[in-house]
Amino acid sequence: MAGEIPDLLAEVRTGTGKGAARQARREGSVPGIVYGDGKEPQPININYNALLKRLKAGRFLSTLFNLKVEGQEDVRVICRGVQRDVVKDQPTHLDLMRLRRTSRINLFIHVTFVEHDKAPGLKKGGTLTVVRPEVELEVTAGDIPDHVTVDLTGRDIGDVIHIGDVDLPAGAKPTIARNFVIANLAAPSGLRSADNEEAAEEA
Repeated sequence: MAGEIPDLLAEVRTGTGKGAARQARREGSVPGIVYGDGKEPQPININYNALLKRLKAGRFLSTLFNLKVEGQEDVRVICRGVQRDVVKDQPTHLDLMRLRRTSRINLFIHVTFVEHDKAPGLKKGGTLTVVRPEVELEVTAGDIPDHVTVDLTGRDIGDVIHIGDVDLPAGAKPTIARNFVIANLAAPSGLRSADNEEAAEEA
């Protein structure tokens, strides 16, 4: 199962329309709306600095959040849009969508490499070059994997590991159709330069 889902703290926004939204911004908040799951839309305010920190961390639109609003049950949400000031590029409004546990969403999942000591290529001094430390997967909101595991057993120098070589968690599938590369085992730098010299002599 997934690691801890980050909390997103919000307050209920009283009043609707541009006046209430402007008031929220004056008070250091960013107005937003929570919709979906067959329920009424809920106007909210989120602290500006807290939101900015989340946005700077990256992947905001592909992170599942646990929305906490005082006096209400926590709900899982994903951001479906952030409106920004065209001049200052600061967030001015955001749309959050409620998710059922059965909802399918795209998220970036961390890749973990195991059994390094069972890879002949690494024993020979080869280097594991990680092309994708994270992969984007389509997963179920109620069953998000914490990571994807890549077993390095038997991997030798020159081996390339594709997404198709990896056993993905149940119910998860890549968002990209092609069999993309996750990592490869490169030769030691000394060996590579020797190979290059030989190739140059042969040429």
